[in-house]
Amino acid sequence: MNVDELKTRFTGYVFDKISLEVEAESIVGFARACGETQARFLDPTHPDFQAVPNYPTRIHGTRGLPKDFPIEIQRCFDAGKSVEVHAPVRAGDRIEGRSEIADVYEKSGRTGKMLFIVHRMNFYNQQNVHLATVDWRLVQREFD
Repeated sequence: MNVDELKTRFTGYVFDKISLEVEAESIVGFARACGETQARFLDPTHPDFQAVPNYPTRIHGTRGLPKDFPIEIQRCFDAGKSVEVHAPVRAGDRIEGRSEIADVYEKSGRTGKMLFIVHRMNFYNQQNVHLATVDWRLVQREFD
């Protein structure tokens, strides 16, 4: 399958959803693991207590890719994550994460062709407020 066929077949729809409740202990534990020192991320009694901006990266869906996505996982590597924060994540939020393939593209490098797959998770709270967008890039080397 070429890149245009992959885009047409696999982008533009939500293929996985997850739901969870955010607990204060989880927010504090993640902030500590990140080396955070600001009270608003560490003290649940702080008037602006919230999760650190990269908190949504710790949340994963039940599927990394859509069913039948044609990839050879043994030839893949994680090419990093990016987070766009839209609103703070707070203790007590009931979060829904929705996964989709946002993009598929190719590049050529020293080792040959590489296929980039951008897995996007959008996070919403119980009022359907868009909290964050996390893009995760997966790369398959030497594809055809």
